[in-house]
Amino acid sequence: MNLILVVIIIYVLNIPFGYWRQNVRKFSLQWALSIHLPIPVIIIIRIYSGIGFKFITYPVLVAAFALGQLTGSLIYKSRVKRQQLAVSGCIIMDLYRGRNQD
Repeated sequence: MNLILVVIIIYVLNIPFGYWRQNVRKFSLQWALSIHLPIPVIIIIRIYSGIGFKFITYPVLVAAFALGQLTGSLIYKSRVKRQQLAVSGCIIMDLYRGRNQD
């Protein structure tokens, strides 16, 4: 697996966690979990993808992590601002409910 594919996977993986993070109180247990739960998965992806732990991969993967979290939080804020249906802390359930309401 090359670095670009790993970056895309990490970015997409972090979108639901950023969505969840935006829904909970800052510095609470759930907030900390929403940031730290994807990290073991990212380590496993790094090991099995073969990119290893080279220094050059750190800034790229940290940026993908942060952008995924940011994208998830922006999606949450957008849904709340538009008051689109019921908004919970789970993007998957919110999208499912939104699809069934139409």
